Amino acid sequence: MEHGIIDSLAIVLIVSALSVFVLQKLNLPSIVGFLISGVIIGPNGLAFVNDTREIETMAEIGVVLLLFAIGIEFSLSKLIKMKRAVIGGGTLQVFLTGGLTTLLALLWTANTKQSIFLGFLVALSSTAIVLKIISERGELDSPYGRYVVGVLIFQDLCVVPFMLLAPALSGSGIDIPAIGLDVLKAAIIVITVLVGAKWIVPLVLHQVVRTRNRELFITTIMLFCLGIAALTSKFGLSLALGAFLAGLIISESEYAYQAISDIVPFKETFMGLFFVSIGMLMDINYLLSHAPVAALAVITIVTVKTASASLAAIVIGTPTRASLQGGLTLAQIGEFSFVLALTGKSLHIIDENIYQLFLSSSVITMVMAPFALKYSSEISVWVTSRGLLARAARIHEASVHMPHAVRKHGHVIIIGFGLNGRNLARVLKGSEIPYAILEMNGNTVSEMKNKGEPIYYGDGTSLELLHKLGIEKARLLVIAISDAISTRRTVSIARSIAPQLFIIARTRYLTEVDELKALGADEVIPEEFETSIEIFSRVLERYLVPPDEILEVTSSIRADNYRALRSVHLPKKKLFEHTDIITDIEFQGQRIDKDSPLIGRSITEMKIRSRTGSTVIGVKREGEVYANPSPGFVFQEGDVVLFTGTQQQIAKAMQCMRDDMGSCPPVL
Repeated sequence: MEHGIIDSLAIVLIVSALSVFVLQKLNLPSIVGFLISGVIIGPNGLAFVNDTREIETMAEIGVVLLLFAIGIEFSLSKLIKMKRAVIGGGTLQVFLTGGLTTLLALLWTANTKQSIFLGFLVALSSTAIVLKIISERGELDSPYGRYVVGVLIFQDLCVVPFMLLAPALSGSGIDIPAIGLDVLKAAIIVITVLVGAKWIVPLVLHQVVRTRNRELFITTIMLFCLGIAALTSKFGLSLALGAFLAGLIISESEYAYQAISDIVPFKETFMGLFFVSIGMLMDINYLLSHAPVAALAVITIVTVKTASASLAAIVIGTPTRASLQGGLTLAQIGEFSFVLALTGKSLHIIDENIYQLFLSSSVITMVMAPFALKYSSEISVWVTSRGLLARAARIHEASVHMPHAVRKHGHVIIIGFGLNGRNLARVLKGSEIPYAILEMNGNTVSEMKNKGEPIYYGDGTSLELLHKLGIEKARLLVIAISDAISTRRTVSIARSIAPQLFIIARTRYLTEVDELKALGADEVIPEEFETSIEIFSRVLERYLVPPDEILEVTSSIRADNYRALRSVHLPKKKLFEHTDIITDIEFQGQRIDKDSPLIGRSITEMKIRSRTGSTVIGVKREGEVYANPSPGFVFQEGDVVLFTGTQQQIAKAMQCMRDDMGSCPPVL
């Protein structure tokens, strides 16, 4: 059943939309819907789409746009700070995963070259899936997020040597000078990108923005994205890595946020096509006939990748719980492994049977990935709180990250040193209130330690670390992290060992409020509702609702755990009574020019209120404001007079100011 590109695309979008809609109702990730759609409509399913080349091309654009968007959210300075995760964590993860996979494959196939190649395939994880999900959850800058991003960047860099080494595994030999030349080319490209980020791109974007042409701006941004990706591809690097570097360039300019807002609609559409195209590769008939072997392969892949990535994270100093969470996050096969697998098949390194087994197990790991990421925090907490792992984790956190106990009394303990934690510490320091900080970003700890902050490296869910922070003698605990699972566990542990401690917890999710209260938090501050309260307070102020009534409303909302906002049961009548009174009241200012009849005359003498009905509530003179001027206040040239009243009263006052106030008849 043959279709043109438009017909194929229409079928893909229809089936994808239906699948995602159904799964959304079941509260399942949309990525799973796209993968299932690909399996259904692909050549190995119902064969609605047989020629997948056009879909795969658009899917590749989706990966490029995703990596470009992720690059914009980063910066070169942030990437440099991640060098431990990129170089240390990435190297260890790739070698551990590849080595373990090679050993296990050797036991199965007894073919050394084939086993090494399978190690290459399994070592890579899905940049597209992982970065999409953790960026949507706002966890790119979390301890496990930084490690995962660093490892994924290193894996993308490994695609080049893996592709170059493939011919050697096929028996075709290896060209050392050619590999050296490709490495040199890659280094030149990266250096060029760094130079461009500093000087060339900001200059070009500045000139484009000066034209005030939005179409030109979008075209230029897309040119940078696709152009740099194509350039890196020409020199042997992956398209995705080139797009990521292009995003880093844009991130150094002041136009980054506008750029990302312009490409998001394209990115989401093409990313869906990417996951559909992956699903199309899977042969459902092969999977059904080889289900036990495929299941064993999936279990082996997930176990090996989780264990090796977790171990690599622990070795470079990541806390145990975050290490395990990072391992679970990287437990799927990567999209570039499919490209590498096709190369291996064409070079006869792997046969059709192994290729199909790899495809089937890989797609299953991708389907599992969103669920693994969703529950990775809960799983990591559960595992690291039991048995030998729990004892090992406690020893690791307590001995490595904080060797000395904090000797304070009546102090504040701050968990997390992001924006909220920094602002709190600044206020506490200014008020001479003692405090101690626990943070899981090693770079932040080193930087702030040098600035004299009482900051320590570690995980707030560690009982030993909380003891060393002097939690029994502390007066207040503030949990200012964005990890919901860690926040709940920290509250629970802190309450169990310090019953009198006052605990304030910040959360991004409204659903966490009641549970955190039940676990022992005294105050829970959900970000989105505090923002809502601030907004409606400012709105009510503009409508002259008395401050004490605004305070009464906001205090009652907070005291009731924000239930008023959740159920939309606000005290509407009381507020509306005020707005009914003031909806017709206007405010307007008028400058007294040199010919005005008000010059040299007082408010009483002009009888402004009795003649116009409006009231003078303020006068601005030479930068100084006279609020509620007395009846004897004398007007001067250049004064700005502020009137209040109804629209008709204000209009009459303005007219009388231009004519002669004395000739204005009094208001009846």
